[in-house]
Amino acid sequence: METHFNAKAHHGSRSDGRRRPLGACEDQSQRRKVMSFENLIYDVVDQVAVLKVNRPQALNALDANTLKEVRAVIKDVDRNVEIRSLVITGEGDRSFVSGADISQMCDCDPAEILEFSKQGHKTLNMLQRLPKPVLAAVNGYALGGGMELALACDMIFASDRAKFGQPEVKLGIIPGFGGTQRLARLVGPNLAKEFIFSGAIIDAERAKEMGLVNEIVPHESLYTHVIECASRMNKVGALAIAEAKKVINDGLDRTLDEGNDLEMSTFSGLFGTQDQKEGMRAFLEKREPDFTGKVTGHLLLS
Repeated sequence: METHFNAKAHHGSRSDGRRRPLGACEDQSQRRKVMSFENLIYDVVDQVAVLKVNRPQALNALDANTLKEVRAVIKDVDRNVEIRSLVITGEGDRSFVSGADISQMCDCDPAEILEFSKQGHKTLNMLQRLPKPVLAAVNGYALGGGMELALACDMIFASDRAKFGQPEVKLGIIPGFGGTQRLARLVGPNLAKEFIFSGAIIDAERAKEMGLVNEIVPHESLYTHVIECASRMNKVGALAIAEAKKVINDGLDRTLDEGNDLEMSTFSGLFGTQDQKEGMRAFLEKREPDFTGKVTGHLLLS
């Protein structure tokens, strides 16, 4: 992996890695400009990072350079303790991400396309392991690699105009950025096979019926709604969210007993943190907690 994610490293301390400065602020409490990219628009608004894929000429399709830029954003979100969550969407009204860029794939040989697939997997694995909430705001087409990008997020919010599909079989190939694996884990193998074998493109209502989408939102309200959802998550314990995400994700590849053991060790380990003390004291004192993400004693987390 290009970066190593460790929830323990996010409890109030910065990464040792070097990072680009964040630049000038429009309003320190609301918004500040961050890193600039060729194919992305990246901003931070009130502790919510917003990544917009911005390749309108290709309906926001993913090429190698865009994947590299997405990894740079993930690294920045990971190491910046002031950022509490990440929202991913597409620039414009037509497309979230329309897929991988076929114009760059068409003439590849097996070795070349294997490298491209590895870069896609590397990017989406980093995203899935990011110890902060990642919310997809699907504002249009989420096809092929675009749907795989959404599947690597923690939650998917869809515009009522959104369209989803893994149509790779119509090109003589299969999903190459994790779609066969993440989709089957999310909706079950039978629905995943039906969806991938048919190459069908479905609307948001059908995606919600399948369990693919968390919520359908009117198109004009999608962005604001998802930012509000992320902001609500920012008010709870960041350390607890990081560990809950890790336990849920890691538990999917374990037996129920193994997953429960992982939960017990993480649950008990959190009692060595200031956030647990503050959260429970605030509850008993009937006030809002002031979480810091700091550890008070020996932390026995996974």
